Amino acid sequence: MINSIETSDWREARRRSAHDAIIDAAWSLVSEEGLAGLTLRDLAQRAGISAPTVYAYFDSKNAIYDAMFGGAAMDFAECLAEPLDYDDARAALITRASRFSQFCTDSPTRYQLLFQRTIPGFEPSPESYAPAIRALEGTREQLALNGITEARHVDMWTALITGLVDQQVSNDLGGDRWTRLIDESVDMFLTHCQPARASRKPASRPARPKGAQK
Repeated sequence: MINSIETSDWREARRRSAHDAIIDAAWSLVSEEGLAGLTLRDLAQRAGISAPTVYAYFDSKNAIYDAMFGGAAMDFAECLAEPLDYDDARAALITRASRFSQFCTDSPTRYQLLFQRTIPGFEPSPESYAPAIRALEGTREQLALNGITEARHVDMWTALITGLVDQQVSNDLGGDRWTRLIDESVDMFLTHCQPARASRKPASRPARPKGAQK
């Protein structure tokens, strides 16, 4: 019985190792050729295996993209969830935006896979997408600490920060022309959203006619 369990564990470890080696080779390949340049033939050659062996682990190219997405989304969620050494809500929001920016600019291909629709017909599975949802929930919580809770303001935040990153990746990769605007952009965002929230007052109750009962 023990030998059977050990054999099963060994086989699973070997399968996981081969699976991870294929994904590592896929990242290496797309970093050179782009996401659209991934082919199973080239992937097999890069991984040092035969094409049929790739199919033993992934039934399609989209399945490979899905595994890549899941791993990248997990790394992304962990990056944003790293603890902070201070308790200032505004500073924490700036740090979160800066971490997002750094994560994306470190690997434009990873950024494209996670945040842009660059692969026709590909949709990540719920399991692979789950870490990205957790990361968004963390962003919602950080925004709430700054008094930002409306859905439209959350949408505005994601569009603002992703826009800065997109400009940086597209037009000044390796520089900081747009990412250096994060602090100023966060202040602009908070200035716009917080007064809008604070200025709303409850609607006044209509005056009762004289003699009305309480």
